[in-house]
Amino acid sequence: MTATSETDTTVDTAAGVLACVRAQRAASDHAEMLLLRLAVDWAAMHSVDSIDEAAVFGGPCSGDIAFPVAGPGAPLVAEFCVAEFAAAVGLPTEVGKAQLGEAVELRYRLPRVWARVVAGDLVAWRARRIARATISQGLSPEAAGFVDAQVAGFAHKIRPSGVDRLVEEAVTRFMPAEAKRRRQAAADGRHVGVNTSQVSFEGTVWLEGEVDLADGLDLDAALGHRAAQLSALGSEESLDVRRSVALGDLARAQLSLDLETDLEAGVSTSGAERPARPTESAGRAASAEDGGRAASSGERVETRVETRKPRRVVLYVHLSDGAISGNPSVLHLARVENTRSFVDAEQVRDWCANPEAHVTVKPVIDLNEHIHVSAYEVPDRLAEQAALVDVHCIFPWCARPARRLEPDRHRADCDHAREYALGGTTCSCNIAPLCRRHHRLKTHSAWRYTVVERGTYLWTSPHGYQFLRDHQGTLDVSRDRRTDSPPDG
Repeated sequence: MTATSETDTTVDTAAGVLACVRAQRAASDHAEMLLLRLAVDWAAMHSVDSIDEAAVFGGPCSGDIAFPVAGPGAPLVAEFCVAEFAAAVGLPTEVGKAQLGEAVELRYRLPRVWARVVAGDLVAWRARRIARATISQGLSPEAAGFVDAQVAGFAHKIRPSGVDRLVEEAVTRFMPAEAKRRRQAAADGRHVGVNTSQVSFEGTVWLEGEVDLADGLDLDAALGHRAAQLSALGSEESLDVRRSVALGDLARAQLSLDLETDLEAGVSTSGAERPARPTESAGRAASAEDGGRAASSGERVETRVETRKPRRVVLYVHLSDGAISGNPSVLHLARVENTRSFVDAEQVRDWCANPEAHVTVKPVIDLNEHIHVSAYEVPDRLAEQAALVDVHCIFPWCARPARRLEPDRHRADCDHAREYALGGTTCSCNIAPLCRRHHRLKTHSAWRYTVVERGTYLWTSPHGYQFLRDHQGTLDVSRDRRTDSPPDG
């Protein structure tokens, strides 16, 4: 099968198809940039002043009002202009409003990002994604300015999750009252519901809920652990089915932990002090009747005490020195590696203060230390260092975490940048994390990468396109590169 280029000439090579695709993508990106600029012009032509002009013809009952399409501080536009703009570009009114609002948000609240768009240095879809995040979260002008200043320099390669984290940080920094309100609302919204009134013909019901992060991680780990046990015991059900069965097992186990009477002291006990079934004592079986006689005569009857220890869940939290010491002049932000999100340091202290929590402080790993071993196998200390340096799989646009954060997930492989069989060493400067899919791709295809410096990698595709990957994201540095790169994967 053959393809045709923009000049209707046949493209019969894989390299030719890719070159044609990239040229068409560049043309499309330029058109999107022009559409954003025209949207800003349309909004300026239909500012609040235009409503007064329209009233001359329509009268005071015309109904056109000043209408916000972007965040606080951005100019208002005439409401009626939105529908016409949307219709002109073939969009529903609400979708057209969103596109118009994103253009206005960029022009007036995110000027640094907008300057890159106008200069052709940043494709429109990336800029619109940033504007969409700042609008949807209702950032104050100061918070929006913070996001603009932080993201403008690498807006061409940041992932959506990175934008979301910046927006969360902006809310915490510049809108503390709103951040507190959101935390309280989230806490008040915690719930778990079992819809027993709607039972399916097959005998199943729906569960839904919202819980604290630490509780959710505990529950997820417990279900995964029990599901693995069921598999080891011979269950051939799918993982999802085994997890659902595990939830029932947890519920029944909890119901079995009722208060019982201590046979010796005659008092109620619970938890670790709770007695279980009588066992053999003094060479005879202690039946229920025997137990009664022994209790009345003062004879001690041995009982088996069963305790349930909570499964330990590892929560990776990164805190600043100020957050740990409680310095009021330092912002108390904590980054939760498991969820790649921010929480208040006070929340971390609450989790650690839980009497059932098992807190382990591990030695600090020096990320600048050069670790070297003479074997092929990567030791745990070196693997941990690589995961902390790169955080994610280092393949272009891959966002899979380098560390295994869930019990049933496979951790990223430690890859030798230069193959060990070809003289590569097992050391800090030659080890990097790759998820299993991209490790296989690098091993069994013509994809290759070189280490520019710690945390920065230059990838080359089979057709010679090159991509620079670092902790901020991915940058297309191919010789015929456009002004930006494809969407994150």
